[in-house]
Amino acid sequence: MQKNILKSGIELSEIGLGCMSLGTAYDHAESIIERAIEHGITYFDTADIYDKGVNEEIVGKALKKYQNRDDIVVGTKVGNHLQQDGSTFWDPSKKHIKSSVKKSLHRLGLDELQLYQLHGGTIDDPLDETISAFEELKQEGIVQAYGISSIRPNVIRYYLEHSDIETLMSQFNLIDNRPEALVDEIHAHNVKILARGPVFKGLLTANSNQALDNKFADGIFDYSYQELGETIASVKEVENNLTALTFNYLQSQNALGSIIVGASSVEQLDENIENYKAAKAIGVDQLKAARERVKDLNYTQHLQ
Repeated sequence: MQKNILKSGIELSEIGLGCMSLGTAYDHAESIIERAIEHGITYFDTADIYDKGVNEEIVGKALKKYQNRDDIVVGTKVGNHLQQDGSTFWDPSKKHIKSSVKKSLHRLGLDELQLYQLHGGTIDDPLDETISAFEELKQEGIVQAYGISSIRPNVIRYYLEHSDIETLMSQFNLIDNRPEALVDEIHAHNVKILARGPVFKGLLTANSNQALDNKFADGIFDYSYQELGETIASVKEVENNLTALTFNYLQSQNALGSIIVGASSVEQLDENIENYKAAKAIGVDQLKAARERVKDLNYTQHLQ
């Protein structure tokens, strides 16, 4: 599988496993992780908040046997402060970040973390304090690289200009193409995009009609329900395999680091890998034709 390299030298498989959907049954989750490794996936994305930390424990346990492999990369995220009653509040403070990384390392069974990301953020955060927390973790050898997960242009631009982030995780797919407006800036700072939501809640899969009815009945962004259905039908005239098409679209972005696919079953993961392979057969003209049939979306909030 294609590997994309961060500026620290960390290599990410071009398909990464989003672990949030693994569930809490260990044997089931382990079977998906094992199949991912068989397919050449070496990047595993989790967060301290997923299943209140259980997800990190499962990922760590399943990957323990591979700790001697230099190519296995685990990334986790921080910022949502879990309270004893199960509720959370946003906490990008240095104290919380430096305390939480120790807990994540313990659950993952690691001595150091390859990639640590801020799990959200606003322009009103104590941005420089947050950045200094990640920088200190790097200097202390606890974290190799850090990044952010955000769809807020003002936050993204601040981190691009004032930090040494290596990754930006953001929803990105053929329909939600808003990150296109930032790709050149991201690439200029040698930052890699981790594209989450590549199949857009099932809309860009073979089950697109079902997803449209169940999840997009009120439309989304600049699309009404009817417009979205008509757009999907039009794109299918160019390429019927919508998942392969959106994978190809993401691969065409020069800042791509990894396409993060979720999988709640081995079969679902296998299907994603087959579509990833099929994406290579889609030509430039075909992709261009498909892209012309969807709207150019732009961020409308959090611009300043």
